[in-house]
Amino acid sequence: MWSNPRVPFELSSDRPRLAPYRGKPIMVNLAMNIEYWPFDRPMPRGVLPPPHGRPSDPPDVPNFAWVEYGLRCGLPRFMRAVADRGLKVSALMNAQVADVYPTIADAVLAAGWEFVGHGWFQQSLKQAEDQEAEIERSLARLRGLSGQQVRAWLGPGIGETLETPDLLRKHGVEFLHDWLVDDLPCWMRTEHGPMVAMPYTFEMNDVPIYAVQHSSSDEMYRRLQATLAVFEREAPIQPRVLTIALHPHLIGVPHVAHHFERCLDLLLERDDVVFMTSSEIGDWFVEADGTHGRRLPDGP
Repeated sequence: MWSNPRVPFELSSDRPRLAPYRGKPIMVNLAMNIEYWPFDRPMPRGVLPPPHGRPSDPPDVPNFAWVEYGLRCGLPRFMRAVADRGLKVSALMNAQVADVYPTIADAVLAAGWEFVGHGWFQQSLKQAEDQEAEIERSLARLRGLSGQQVRAWLGPGIGETLETPDLLRKHGVEFLHDWLVDDLPCWMRTEHGPMVAMPYTFEMNDVPIYAVQHSSSDEMYRRLQATLAVFEREAPIQPRVLTIALHPHLIGVPHVAHHFERCLDLLLERDDVVFMTSSEIGDWFVEADGTHGRRLPDGP
């Protein structure tokens, strides 16, 4: 019996020890989600409930404005913060952003961030009319824009069908953030060979923290302090990936951005931390693990 059709179950304490990247056992991935929410479609999420509790047809002006404020003001605020500190960032970007918000695409290119596939616009692949075509055009747009291979992916809303990992691997994606089952990358099965399941996060993620749980402005900072207290005990035994999942309309508002800059400075004070992008972490794992997925048992 198999609990997971893609990633074989393994206690983290049973995993072979991996050599840390350049002696730095805590690898931080700043994963900035840059999304296009079409004005004429229902909003994927809301800061305000529907008026009088009754859902209405688009346009949903307050919730559209919430997200567009993030792109206009929150994203430049974040970009200044990381640029001032010389930090690497993974841009988990809806490919259609390049057409609808070309100045954002230009800014990400100029900043030298890694492009990570994140669908065409902010719609789950479960709802796509032709999932494979959507994957193909998303990757083609980002690859053509950036000149990068675009080797990593996070599904919009972490939405998958039963075939999604197979299709992503078929089209050259090596690292998939959807299967956030471990603090380290894991090998996963696809019809087109092994693929790496990458860490992501629900806990160090501004959507659950601020949009769902309605936490205080400094909650990300307090969670980071507690996470580092645990990771620094575990790091001598096994490296850890610390993904911080971000969205401009949440992390980029002033009262949260203030405390997020404190997070960055806290991390920079440590000599056991290194900032890496998605593919850099994936490449580290493939080399440190050395099996290239050959030890994956046969599926169910």
